[in-house]
Amino acid sequence: MLQCKNILLFLQYILKNMRFYRFFFLFLSSLIVMGVGAQSANEWTGTWATAAEFTGPGDMPQTTSLSNTSVRQVVRVSIGSKSLRLQLSNEFSAEPVEIKAVYIADAKDSCDIDRKTVTYLKFAGQRQVTIEPGKTVWSDVMKYNLRPLQRLSITVCYGAQVPVNATSHRGSRTTSFICKGEAKPQKAFQTYENLDHWYNITKIDVPSEGRKAIAVLGNSITDGRGTTTNLQNRWPDIMAEALSERQYGVLNLGIGGNCVVAGGLSQPALVRFDRDILGQSGVETLIIFQGTNDIGTSRHAEQTVRQLTEAYKTLATKAREAGIRYVVGATITPFKGNGWYNPFHETARQVVNDWIRKADVFDAVIDFDQLSRDPADPERLQQKYSDDWLHLNPAGYRAMGEYAAEIISKINK
Repeated sequence: MLQCKNILLFLQYILKNMRFYRFFFLFLSSLIVMGVGAQSANEWTGTWATAAEFTGPGDMPQTTSLSNTSVRQVVRVSIGSKSLRLQLSNEFSAEPVEIKAVYIADAKDSCDIDRKTVTYLKFAGQRQVTIEPGKTVWSDVMKYNLRPLQRLSITVCYGAQVPVNATSHRGSRTTSFICKGEAKPQKAFQTYENLDHWYNITKIDVPSEGRKAIAVLGNSITDGRGTTTNLQNRWPDIMAEALSERQYGVLNLGIGGNCVVAGGLSQPALVRFDRDILGQSGVETLIIFQGTNDIGTSRHAEQTVRQLTEAYKTLATKAREAGIRYVVGATITPFKGNGWYNPFHETARQVVNDWIRKADVFDAVIDFDQLSRDPADPERLQQKYSDDWLHLNPAGYRAMGEYAAEIISKINK
């Protein structure tokens, strides 16, 4: 009986104070809305990214392991900011990777850095971090005066525990420098080995501030085969330069030897798409420029055409469902004169290109085929644009990047 009386007294109290609880509820709701708004204002956009890969023995350091070394790596960002975060990946390794410290600085010539700009990154408040197999980690947000299109040095100091096969990107087209022990930023970097791969670094994000990114899915032509090492003259680099006033993040997710459907080097595009494209921050536009390797290695041209066109439709649908606004198709460049050329492969290339131009799948088309082909022999690249009749050279990549920027500018008015 006493318990019932207490319940009645409690209900009477609630009714008498209903206005207070209503006010409290409204106040709490407003705080939640304000929190959501603050989170939205702090969204991220990628300024640099690369596609992670499994690292075979030939692409690991040849004179040392990564254990108890420091690797100084250089990237070129697209958009600037006053703060950033860095992602490290151990996704393709079977063992943990122990990292003692990571610091960034403005890059100078060779492995030299501007010591006044050195900033140590932290991970959950600590300089040290161990990344488990198959995992990634983001650094804490760090203040840094990151300028548009600047070269950024990232020094990763490894501990004793490192994987047999690191997670890397093979086609960095940029020299990385290895020294023994933990490199101190105020001392000269004593290089032990140089090699053109990136290890463990995969993304750099900056606060979006209304800016969006362009992600490029591609193979070695996008990855930069045929460019000049350390000059950052891949066609996406040139596109980033041409679009710099519009402040687009440009993310190069090309992999040399990569296929769309199956085979080739590293995971095919259909497998890596969710991680390498949908996993990027702030992507508004996707460019799909891939298919050369599928056709060049094909034994059944008609089947390859069907598989490629179906794959393009699948990727475009997934991109739009994930919120990517524009999906742009790029035609496959000629390869007559290269060992992959034969009449069946050429027919497949032309059929696929015709489909890309006419199918109601893409919001725009970048016709790299028309741009780069020889008017006197449309099955062959212009001689001034290629040295091996498959990949383009710096002159060809400049033409591609400037042309791609024109198309992007038209659809993103």
